[in-house]
Amino acid sequence: MDFVIFIVAMTALIYGADFIIHQSEKIALHYKISPFVIGATLVALGTSLPEMAVSMSASMKGSGDIAVANVIGSTIFNIALVLGAVFIIAKKIKPDRDLFAKDSAWALFPILVFILMGLDGKLNAVDGVLFLFLMVGYLIFLIGSNQVEEIDDEIAKEKFGWGKSSLFLLLGFALTVGGADFAIDSAGNIAREFGISEWVIGLFLVAFGTSLPELTISIKAARNDNADLAIGNIIGSNVANFTMVLGLSSIVNVLNVNLVENFFDIAAAFILSLMLVFITANKLYNKSAGIVLMVVLALVIQNSL
Repeated sequence: MDFVIFIVAMTALIYGADFIIHQSEKIALHYKISPFVIGATLVALGTSLPEMAVSMSASMKGSGDIAVANVIGSTIFNIALVLGAVFIIAKKIKPDRDLFAKDSAWALFPILVFILMGLDGKLNAVDGVLFLFLMVGYLIFLIGSNQVEEIDDEIAKEKFGWGKSSLFLLLGFALTVGGADFAIDSAGNIAREFGISEWVIGLFLVAFGTSLPELTISIKAARNDNADLAIGNIIGSNVANFTMVLGLSSIVNVLNVNLVENFFDIAAAFILSLMLVFITANKLYNKSAGIVLMVVLALVIQNSL
């Protein structure tokens, strides 16, 4: 029964996040806010709403392992699964933006900060505030580098009405918050029933579910030959996961971080981040790179379970 509850909860969480992103974009467009500002704030952070809701809920319930593992697992899935799928599915990937020169540091910097902050075995409110400042720095960087994420033309054509938008926003928040709450409870029950640690549940089961928005958006972008958005979405989501998600979660409650016990998984996230930098540096945007990333994901799952 817990598996059914978990699947339903994750579905509600993902659809809730989608409602929030969609209606937020409509409101912003109605008030003539530039597509860049929408992309740099709503779209970039919107796909991290599931991770944020799950990790904050886990933090409030005292399940710190799920909160941290969710971020580490999402980083692994975003790069290995999402980016790997984009490379395999896309017919041609030739980003207009120099992703190595402008964005590669942001693929590595957040996880390095996380490791340094976790050396004392915990993430507290001070660490959380520093993470949030890092997110502010990232947004300032986006503005300075003029990174624009395009908004779906279909959204721009839709008629705007406050009543409908407000209703869907409320529904979105209810589904996201409620879904996260039930997802954490059911995930904890599954872990206890099968004798699996909360870390493993968060690393794979929860992280895979919360990475679905990034997977959907990136594959759609890849099919539309928008490689900049596909790869930029992954980098931006990983930044948001470490800064906003861990930042807010550690402010809500102190999170324990065991770098030694969870060395392999954290190292895997770090190595995959390095691989992303290597791919952008050498412009290896091809199916071979996608297959390699998928193989790495399979090895990580095999060694972690």
